[in-house]
Order: sequence, then C-alpha cells, then structure tokens
Amino acid sequence: VYVVESGGGLVPAGDSLRLSCAASGSTLAKNAMGWFRQVPGQEREFVGTITWSGTVYYSDSVKGRFTISRDNAKNIMYLQMNNLKPEDTAVYYCAAKIGMVASADESDYEYWGQGTPVTVSP
Repeated sequence: VYVVESGGGLVPAGDSLRLSCAASGSTLAKNAMGWFRQVPGQEREFVGTITWSGTVYYSDSVKGRFTISRDNAKNIMYLQMNNLKPEDTAVYYCAAKIGMVASADESDYEYWGQGTPVTVSP
C-alpha cells in the first residue's frame, strides 16, 4: 500500500492551491480517505474526509473554502484550497482507511502519506 501527497508550496494569503493524493493497494477497495494537517508542536487536525461514493465532511475551520473530491478510477483524492489564510499554514497529510465509512478520527486511518507543506504568507 502506498499513499503519496503532492502539490504543497508557498502562496500569499487569498491565493489557492490544489493538493493531490494517490493511493494504491489491495486493501483499499472502495475505501474512505481523509486530509489532516499539523503545525509543528501541535496535534494533527482533521481537515476533511470523503467516502468512496463522494460524500464529504469538513472541519468548521475550512468549510466553504476547501473542497475535497476524488477520481475513483485512478484512486486519487484532491484538496482544493481557496482563499488561503496564514492560519492554514501546516503540513498536510493524506490518509486512507480500510472500509467505506468516513471518519474524522485519525486513529481510524491505517495508511498515511509523508505529508506536503503548505505555507501561506500574510
């Protein structure tokens, strides 16, 4: 199983970024996936999650600005981040879980990417 994120970078406040996450493995059939983020020295924070069928849940801090989608044929998940704020600065992690049920609890996810940094300047 592998989970790999890409697309992070440095942008000014108000700009947009799109992160991608590619996941592959025999245990990941019709699985739910999620995005989390972590600021150094702080706990990892839930961003959003998406089921195989496309149902999405977001944290209140990103609702209305971030959009999660997925391409099931390629098993790639996306995180479109608009109107970025300095407080969105963090390392963003993609996670995949066995099973279709979405979750905001990081302990429910079995597979994690290495993280991609996002920095938003004031």
